[in-house]
Amino acid sequence: MASAAIFSSLRRRRSPSLEAFLVPVDLSEVALLETLISVSGDVVSCFSDNRFPFQRRNSRALVGKVEIFRSMLECLRDSADGGVLNPTAALCLKELYLLLYRSKILLDYCARSSKLWLLLQNHCVSGHFHDLSQEFSTLLDVFPVGEIGLSDDVREQAELLRRQSKRAKLFIDKKDDALRTRFYWFLDEFESGRVPDSKDLRCFFVDKLQMLDAKSCRVEVEALEEQIVNHEGDVEPTVPVLNGMVAITRYCRFLLFGFEEEFEIEIQKRARKRLITQEIAETFFTVPKDFCCPITFDLMCDPVIISTGQTYDRRSIWRWMEEGHCTCPKTGILLSHNRLVPNRALRNLIMQWCSAHGVPYDPPEGVDPSVEMFASACPSKASLVANRETAMLLIQQLADGSQVAKTVAAKEIRLLAKNGKENRAFIAQAGAIPHLRKLLSSPNAVAQENSVTALLNLSIFERNKSMIVEEGCLGSIVEVLQFGHTTEARENAAATLFSLSAVHEYKKRIADNVGAVEALAWLLQEGTQRGKKDAVTALFNLSTHTENCLRMIEAGAVKAMVLALGNEGVSEEAAGALALIVRQPVGAMAVVREEAAVGGLIGIMRCGTPRGKENAVAALLELCRSGGAAATERVVRAPALAGLLQTLLFTGTKRARRKAASLARVFQRCENASLHYGGLGVGYAFASDSASTRNTTNFVSDVSLPMSISVPVL
Repeated sequence: MASAAIFSSLRRRRSPSLEAFLVPVDLSEVALLETLISVSGDVVSCFSDNRFPFQRRNSRALVGKVEIFRSMLECLRDSADGGVLNPTAALCLKELYLLLYRSKILLDYCARSSKLWLLLQNHCVSGHFHDLSQEFSTLLDVFPVGEIGLSDDVREQAELLRRQSKRAKLFIDKKDDALRTRFYWFLDEFESGRVPDSKDLRCFFVDKLQMLDAKSCRVEVEALEEQIVNHEGDVEPTVPVLNGMVAITRYCRFLLFGFEEEFEIEIQKRARKRLITQEIAETFFTVPKDFCCPITFDLMCDPVIISTGQTYDRRSIWRWMEEGHCTCPKTGILLSHNRLVPNRALRNLIMQWCSAHGVPYDPPEGVDPSVEMFASACPSKASLVANRETAMLLIQQLADGSQVAKTVAAKEIRLLAKNGKENRAFIAQAGAIPHLRKLLSSPNAVAQENSVTALLNLSIFERNKSMIVEEGCLGSIVEVLQFGHTTEARENAAATLFSLSAVHEYKKRIADNVGAVEALAWLLQEGTQRGKKDAVTALFNLSTHTENCLRMIEAGAVKAMVLALGNEGVSEEAAGALALIVRQPVGAMAVVREEAAVGGLIGIMRCGTPRGKENAVAALLELCRSGGAAATERVVRAPALAGLLQTLLFTGTKRARRKAASLARVFQRCENASLHYGGLGVGYAFASDSASTRNTTNFVSDVSLPMSISVPVL
């Protein structure tokens, strides 16, 4: 018999349907016949009338074999001896169960997989059908047909099936193989920098593959992207070929079917999303606990498994990792890697639960970050050329299309700019930025959100930052931050400012833009957790420019960051920004005026992250140095600071220990410090022996912030 690994690999490329996890597996003799009849009946009923896109002849032949086995099993059940089996027959029937079940998986795979994937796997999948045929023949060779109560006609059918299966040869459909060759020709054309004629593409995709609308192309793209996620390095086709397939199919989607239909799909998605929020709010307490993300406690749309075996919603756990955490939120165990594995079994169960309870289910959109990393690491000339042609179509619609077409084009540019610096480079060079800037002021919420997110994704490529700023986008981005139609639009505007502020000369320009700092401060106080994160990282970048200090004080950013010290998700960055601001006397005085400032920094020293503790002790040290006697007195009299500093001196990071030692020396120079802290000076002196002196060479060198955090592509 063939190895079970054959179909385990199929399952990795395309998850079987939910029945694969729920099918009865009781193979006791009492239930054996009924189980086999049930499985064979499912195969016949599900696939006898199914029109397979490819492997039609092999699929029909396999369904015919299963139908003969079902007749044989029913006859055996209804025989005079009541289906009592001898040991050989029972053993054969148990093996038959495995073959029937593998047949079901293979047929389901052919019915549901990407058409292009099946086409390129034509020889391999044909081999699976041939292997099954041979194994049915081997089973019938040893099956005691004459010793069980079968009628003459059923026995003749079984014998005929045995002989036919034994003589069967590997069948590869020549028409399917010709289509496979044709697609490789398209791939070679794009690889050579030539774009095939639109008539040839229409003939192939519409007439041959029966992709009759934009929706079918989109489904095909999503299925191919799933293959990229589950791809194994030693399996054909290679990742560059898969990337080329995705890019060519996406190009044909817009070349052949335009943009209008996609807008209707987008509107329907957003309507479903609003319904989901309302329905979940009404039925939250009835949602099974295992269906809710342990981080947000919301129903999971895209459950994934991390290295510790725990399941989270993809967006929630990705944000958690993006924030610099390297442990499992639920167990606290250190993550061995950042790979997110889709939990498709749970996702299918959630979908069934939603269907049963009338709750709309919002499936995950687009590609997950692991796809982005994998795809961008394996670019091919064909995918680059196809993506460039797609970008040209999209930009043409941004310039001359209807409002609907512009909205769809902005979304697709946003998605195209997710993957790879090459895509971001040629989208900007082709002139997309001025058109996206115009859409920022659109009254259409969908258009505005997609355009600002597209600019965010484009800004990740360093050369595009100057193009975005020089095109005059800053003012429009700030307006979206202030008055955006949706929460996501405002959050993504803040993230765009953070990305642009990575260039030092733009920090002052952003801060001088009327309303920019005020809007960031408001978002830090009133936004969602993600919005607060985007706002505080942007404010941190702005605070590294010395000339922005007074502007940030006037705009209320200092007060917002002091309040943010109590928010675990953003306290680390808020403390880092304050440590920079208090280096200037005017900044120190502004922080001293905030009653909660010192207490908030002390709180981070008590239970913050290692980086947060570094930033907090640095802020207190700089406050003493720049704020004068009043600021020093307030820090000195802070309750519990002595014990926290003592702990930090021995358990903190190298930078934190250095800062703590410096702060101890400041206290020792104060007349009342020795009375307030008693014998603590010995510990400080011991730690300061190995501490370096104050580093004043770089304005931000002593503030720790996880600046390796990349701007998320959305």
